[in-house]
Amino acid sequence: MLVVAALVVGFLAAAFAGSWALLSFLRSPELAQIVDLTQLLEALPTVILTGAFLTILVTSFGVLLQSLYLARDMDFLMAAPIPVRAVFISKLIQAILPNFALLCLFGLPVLFGLGASAGYHALFYPLVILLLACMTFAAAGLSAVLVMGVVRLVPARRVAEALAAVGAVASLICSQSGNFTRTMTFNAQQTTQMMDLLSRVNAPWSPFAWAGRGLIGLGTGQGATAALGLGLTLVLAVAIFAVTLRACEVLYHTGWSQMQAGTPRRPHVRPHDAPRAAAARRPAFPRLLPRVVTALIIKDARVLRRDLRNLSQLMTPLILGIVYAAMLARSGGQVDPGRGEAPEWFMQGAGQMMAYGNIGIALFIGWIMLSRLGMMAFSHEGRAYWLIKTAPVTPVRLMLAKALTAYLPTLVIGELFLLVASLLQRAGSSVMLFGIAVVALALAGGVGVNLAFGVAGANLEWEDPRHMVRGSVGCIGSFAGMAYVALAAAFFLGPAMLVPLLGGSAGLGQAIGVVVGGVFALVCALLPPYLMLGRVRRIGEVG
Repeated sequence: MLVVAALVVGFLAAAFAGSWALLSFLRSPELAQIVDLTQLLEALPTVILTGAFLTILVTSFGVLLQSLYLARDMDFLMAAPIPVRAVFISKLIQAILPNFALLCLFGLPVLFGLGASAGYHALFYPLVILLLACMTFAAAGLSAVLVMGVVRLVPARRVAEALAAVGAVASLICSQSGNFTRTMTFNAQQTTQMMDLLSRVNAPWSPFAWAGRGLIGLGTGQGATAALGLGLTLVLAVAIFAVTLRACEVLYHTGWSQMQAGTPRRPHVRPHDAPRAAAARRPAFPRLLPRVVTALIIKDARVLRRDLRNLSQLMTPLILGIVYAAMLARSGGQVDPGRGEAPEWFMQGAGQMMAYGNIGIALFIGWIMLSRLGMMAFSHEGRAYWLIKTAPVTPVRLMLAKALTAYLPTLVIGELFLLVASLLQRAGSSVMLFGIAVVALALAGGVGVNLAFGVAGANLEWEDPRHMVRGSVGCIGSFAGMAYVALAAAFFLGPAMLVPLLGGSAGLGQAIGVVVGGVFALVCALLPPYLMLGRVRRIGEVG
């Protein structure tokens, strides 16, 4: 604890010194001759206070949901002779304290550096801490009211799953946004527009602007203006917290009671003759799959749809594909010639790679999806696998059902992405048809590879979804899936790129690529699952 405290103090000191130096430079007369930053510096306290309030409001929602409704000790606390207000306030403080500490870790050095660089009054510093604390409690109170209102409509665990899915997608989008900003350039006009946008936060009608302007006025010696703005903001924050505290005390008790009691839905009674009549009216189509295989596919599809964590993991490759396709579209599908010194065969080969770039991205999306759907197909059953194991289902049909469950959604998403990207980039019809065949065949082979490693490393005792496959087998399976995608791309795209370079037609190269790559993909699709059929019977058995 002493080491951690020393590190925190050192970080605060370094951040304060850096903020002080940077803000002193921004206030320097030399920089003022180039650009005037006075308006931006005056709006800086308002921007930080606004960001702090919104950050606490958003982050506290999920934390309070876990603390108030999904914590394991809530049954004992609600049954103990403890006032509901005491339980709520203690959970509220436990939830917002880490976020508030992180907020102070990054916000206080900037505000203190602003005061030190401008020589503000000494009262500026304690009032900054007081304002941050009051706004934190007000934001947490509003977030708690939102949590209790949402939980009355949607079950708490379902809300937690939705938040986890949204958070995963949002974090992925933010992490990939850097790929766009690397190629963006900012000129003086865009910089001025950005400063104007930040300065608009300092509008006179905003309570955050009252506090920000009050801090600036206090620092510059304007006592009456500072007292009025700061007083209004503090009174409003305290009033919001008091009102939300009283509302939460009532809503929390009744909401918790309803959640524990439950409200069973009225069963929907259907007449017994309705299914028979519907079956009689249904046209007789030839059955492509056995009923057992169809039933298992429908069951797995419903499980994947109901668990929002699965949806977020399935959306991840699609988002990555959109990002990389947008980067490919920004180049216009053309290779930068540079200074024109590259040989002609190199430029022609690079042009072929750009033409088949959408196929590579579609295979990349399929690889990520299959590593989730294929490798974890059996482990996803968990401790309920005995229901399938004791059912009259042969290993062949079970393997076929798991393979189709992984293959069909991956095929649909991969082909849709390929079609949309090819249409937007105006690719030729021959390239588009070639890509459709490549994606369909290559993904079939990827299903076989991932499914085989999923059977070998099946773990039915998992608690964390990240541990569905045993460590060593999962690691080897990931590398095997990656190696398969690379080899499949070489077998499919290699002839399509080499034959035109050797003087042949593009259609001949694509045909050779489909034949050679198709044979390789079909072997990988059939042979690994066939070798694991005997292992399917022993999944879940000790030893």
